[in-house]
Amino acid sequence: MKELPIDLEIQKEAAKIGMTATLGATVVTSMFMKNKVAKKVHVVAGVAFCGFALWHHMLYQPKNKIKKSNTNILQES
Repeated sequence: MKELPIDLEIQKEAAKIGMTATLGATVVTSMFMKNKVAKKVHVVAGVAFCGFALWHHMLYQPKNKIKKSNTNILQES
């Protein structure tokens, strides 16, 4: 059975949900930094938030990037 690729819009929505959840966890655990477990969850949630933010950013990048030098060569011809 062949797996279908996940739609880009679904990936964007998943990244947004992940960012929202991890940012919420980071904010909530920031109030309990004296607790060792909360401190670890806070750090992990912060790192996860950075990962979701990077993923979200990458989803909005154009798929085909043409280098500037290539376009200059084509325009000069």
